[in-house]
Amino acid sequence: MHRRSALVTRPRLRLVLLFAALVALMGSYLTAAVSKADAAAEPVRVAEFLADCPFSHRLPDDPIVFPGLPGASHMHSFFGSEVTNAHTELPDLLNANSNCNPAVDKSSYWVPTLYVSDQTVEPEITTFYYLGEGVRDDVIAQIQPLPLGLRIVAGNARATAPDDSTNSRWSCLHHGEVGASKDFVNCPAGSMIESYLDFPQCWNGVDLDSPDHKSHMAYPVNGGCPSTHPVPVPKLRQVLRYPANGDPARFRLASGAGYTMHGDFFNAWPEDEMARRVQDCIRPIIKCGADGRP
Repeated sequence: MHRRSALVTRPRLRLVLLFAALVALMGSYLTAAVSKADAAAEPVRVAEFLADCPFSHRLPDDPIVFPGLPGASHMHSFFGSEVTNAHTELPDLLNANSNCNPAVDKSSYWVPTLYVSDQTVEPEITTFYYLGEGVRDDVIAQIQPLPLGLRIVAGNARATAPDDSTNSRWSCLHHGEVGASKDFVNCPAGSMIESYLDFPQCWNGVDLDSPDHKSHMAYPVNGGCPSTHPVPVPKLRQVLRYPANGDPARFRLASGAGYTMHGDFFNAWPEDEMARRVQDCIRPIIKCGADGRP
């Protein structure tokens, strides 16, 4: 009798142990899954939203620096609004199509055209980031929306050397070993040369433009905005990636050497869309996508 009981009990014991092991395994799996879900739900703590705006068209026009004077400028490559020319005013942008993602961004962005061996080359990847970085967290919490109709020029088209007035920098996509420079760099075969340019993020709170197209804006000082430009706004960062590499002696901009890279911005974001992104992404320091959501 005792031997038969042992024979019956052992398979049951094995089943109990197997069941316990499965329960433990499922518990570990569920714990890991919950941890991953919690991690996925936690927003990335970067004050950012963005717009991807491909190349639209090319003209020797500049509606900020040479308004109403077609052909008066060096060649520019335009992104975003599909109608920008020398005569463009704010209503033109608001009533026209944009190739940006999101399409609600009706703004116009433009830069001097890049030439490689005297052939025009346009960027394949064009992203405009709106950031809270560059100022203290307490200043980020006070950032105001960029005002509708604001015009800004960043960089120095007339630079004669890579001096302090040069805000742009060049580097190579996925090749950090090359380093960054204010002038063109020699990127390895198969890579892309990229341009970064940060716009000023302190506004005087009054003017949508100024005679030199820069004085109404200022860069932060010691993590805050100077008293002359007390209103912090999102910092626009222009990132352009061109399908070009190799000997930089073959490169030139329509404005000259690489250190003359500059950018023009004519803000035509709908006010409610800009305000929502500042409220939901910039002030709480949350990384948002093109839709303005985490």
